[in-house]
Amino acid sequence: MTPRPIVIDTDPGQDDALAILLALASPELAVLGITAVAGNVPLPLSESNARRICELAGARDAKVFAGCPRPMVRALTTAEEVHGQTGLDGHDFPEPTMALQPDHAVDWMVETLMAAGEREITLCALGPLTNLAMAMVMEPRIRSRIREIVMMGGGFSDGGNVTPAAEFNIHVDPHAAQVVFTSGCKLTLIPLDVTHQALTTPARLERFRAIGTPVGRACHGMLSFYRRHDMSKYGTDGGPLHDPCVIAYLLAPEIFDGKHVAVEIEISSEKTMGTTLADWWGVTGAPPNCTVMNAIDDAAFYDLLIERIARL
Repeated sequence: MTPRPIVIDTDPGQDDALAILLALASPELAVLGITAVAGNVPLPLSESNARRICELAGARDAKVFAGCPRPMVRALTTAEEVHGQTGLDGHDFPEPTMALQPDHAVDWMVETLMAAGEREITLCALGPLTNLAMAMVMEPRIRSRIREIVMMGGGFSDGGNVTPAAEFNIHVDPHAAQVVFTSGCKLTLIPLDVTHQALTTPARLERFRAIGTPVGRACHGMLSFYRRHDMSKYGTDGGPLHDPCVIAYLLAPEIFDGKHVAVEIEISSEKTMGTTLADWWGVTGAPPNCTVMNAIDDAAFYDLLIERIARL
């Protein structure tokens, strides 16, 4: 089987780290590059964290690019209260030694997509959509080269996690999200409604520890730290594991369920800024532009994640 070529756009973040590890452990996917964006942490940390994760996985030949240091219009909002000051709190990573690629992430993304065939490359968006939107603004022709954009972001019935209405990734750069959601590309959205079903329970944490490898121990440490915020916030028996759902969808789409609907991004009201308004019942008559997932087989998801992490 020919691996599916993907680009991972990310702002690591412990859950981003698990997503990157899952992709690197999966022969079905060919990771062409990892583009860092400001989000969970500022850009200098997000790009160095991406390199730390690659080194942990033994993927020192992976290409990591630094992208946009701030949203398109608004000031940057970060999430150290969730992820810790490093973004990867819970495991003591050494400073990365693999080189950061010299090209800007947006330039590299445009060049890579323009050199690709029609509908060839899948973009996996794990953070704010600034890099993707800027690439589309710079070179609109890249849209025909994109096979699919699979994103973690937004919320439907679950609302938001940084405001009552908005999820973090979309709220950080709603104007970038609007560019992406009006691009005409094939879009798949993994919202909070799905990720809040994929909880890091104590039994699942123990499975990571039981892997017994440096990667397994690092995952156990990061997730032990990461889950405490959402457990306190939501009163659940574990924290949601957001970003690995994007990679899991590419590997096992059958464990997800959703619907093709019209999605709009709110960019005019401060109270609802960054809301993903999903017309689930088609009441507006707007044409569908995004497949929004609303269910996951969480047991199958963790079986896949742990089996692949154990390969590293």
